[in-house]
This record gives sequence, structure tokens and C-alpha cells, in this order.
Amino acid sequence: MVKEKPNSTRIYDQDGFRRRAACICVRNELEKEVLLVTSSRRPDQWIVPGGGVEPEEEPSVTAIREVAEEAGVIGKLGRCLGVFEVRNHDRKHRTQVFVLIVTEELPDWEDSRNIGRQRKWFTMEEALKQLRLHKPVQLVYLESLLTATNDKATL
Repeated sequence: MVKEKPNSTRIYDQDGFRRRAACICVRNELEKEVLLVTSSRRPDQWIVPGGGVEPEEEPSVTAIREVAEEAGVIGKLGRCLGVFEVRNHDRKHRTQVFVLIVTEELPDWEDSRNIGRQRKWFTMEEALKQLRLHKPVQLVYLESLLTATNDKATL
């Protein structure tokens, strides 16, 4: 299902969930530092970059596009951490989350120009603390990354 909204088209799955994609942006394969961006609604809060899937767009393409727009970074798309579901009040969405290893930070990008969005590197511990404060769903994304990383380390 497709629903029009000013400046965007929202795509919904067969269950009525809005389709989204996001990336946990890491500095390198060690995955010890995470890039977060300021929220467009609450600029004092840090979030994981991501957004809605557009018509005929694969979630992996959405994830790459959204991090370029919101965080001004380009990189190598890695593994998918899973699909995370949110149901609250009138909002339902499913977000497919990927890992992106950042290879380039643009000095100027769309959301920095248009809405003054900031980006910042956080240690994993600091990022968990930021997301724990106000983005519990995105906290689960990061915890999934840590679980996957710890599983890799024990092999």
C-alpha cells in the first residue's frame, strides 16, 4: 500500500506497517564507535539515521540514501541486523536495520544545510546511553549489533 504525504510517499506492508530502513554507522570493522545524528523533531536528542522506503526501492538502498541525507556519510553496507517493529498509539512501522562502515564524511550535506542537523561519533557505551534516554527501539538496534559482534568474537 502507498500513502502520499507532502514531500514523501509512505510505503506500507501487507500488515499496515510503514516500511523503513536505517543504518548503524560504524567507523570501522571493530564496531567500537557509532555515528548518531540529532533528531529533526528534538535537536537535543541523538538518534540512528533512517527513514521511509520509497516506491520500488529496496530497503538496503533506502538505508544508504537516508544516511547520506541525514548524516552526510558514505560507506560500505554490511550485514542486516534484522527487522524491528514498533506499535504505539497511531504509529506502526517495521524498520530493516543494516550496518554501514563509513568510508567518507561529507563536509556539507542535505540535512545540515536544510535543518541544521548535526552528526557525532560516540563510543558504543555513550551511544547506548544516548538511545536509552529517549529511543528505546533504536537502543534495541545497537544491542543487536553488540550481540552479533560478541557472537562473532566467540567463534
